[in-house]
Amino acid sequence: MDLKQIFKTSNPIIGVVHLLALPTSPRWGGSLKAVVDRAEQEAAALAAGGVDGIMLENFFDAPFTKDQVDPAVVSAMSLIGQRVMNLVTLPIGINVLRNDARSALGIATCIGAQFIRVNVLTGVMATDQGLIEGQAHQLLRYRRELGSDIKILADVLVKHARPLGSPNLTTAVQDTIERGLADGIILSGWSTGSPPGLEDLELAINAAGGTPVFIGSGANWENIPTLIQAADGVIVSSSLKRHGRRDQPVDPIRVSRFVEAMRRSVSSQAQSRSISSLALHSE
Repeated sequence: MDLKQIFKTSNPIIGVVHLLALPTSPRWGGSLKAVVDRAEQEAAALAAGGVDGIMLENFFDAPFTKDQVDPAVVSAMSLIGQRVMNLVTLPIGINVLRNDARSALGIATCIGAQFIRVNVLTGVMATDQGLIEGQAHQLLRYRRELGSDIKILADVLVKHARPLGSPNLTTAVQDTIERGLADGIILSGWSTGSPPGLEDLELAINAAGGTPVFIGSGANWENIPTLIQAADGVIVSSSLKRHGRRDQPVDPIRVSRFVEAMRRSVSSQAQSRSISSLALHSE
């Protein structure tokens, strides 16, 4: 997966738009216009703050189905995705929770998005929705059937879940890439808002063998300088919201602050590598 080709940078920041509750979900408010308006406002705030991509996620549809969502959810997310794409020029991704990768791929293909997030691509995870089995075989065949080049970013040992058995992180990353054919890897903490450990990120980067590794949760402007040392990009949501609360809308000032912290860190790392390289050549 060529990150520069999609995001115009090798260290992309993907901001998440948590969609308000969609039709058929328990907290559905009855107005799709309200959902669209909020999504457009948040996408505009993320773009203005300097992120490199935006992911749409039916976050407020909890409690989630573990596999296929209602057709109304697919229709609503397709409509919202199209509206957002008309508003911003950034790459767009789709995540249909809890694990409806087939619908995500269908939506992304039809609206011209660039990537999807899949919580469980391979293996079996025990979650609050029950046991979720990876369906990589179906998803990859469906992508070929659609003639699509949508990139698949797959979580490894996803948050809010426990694996059956005790798989080694290195093996899980390798299996997700080599047997699940993921285009990118996502590593999160144990829950929404908790970051992965630096040691785990380093293990994942080494196991990925050049496949991009994304921080999937818990990143903020204070810890991103450390975390990005062992990752290729970041998916960020809660810390960009007003007061850092996930139920609040995106705050453009917090977005700018995060982007600035990340860019400064990446630039500093690049300068350090350049100085080290010059030192080696001069010896």
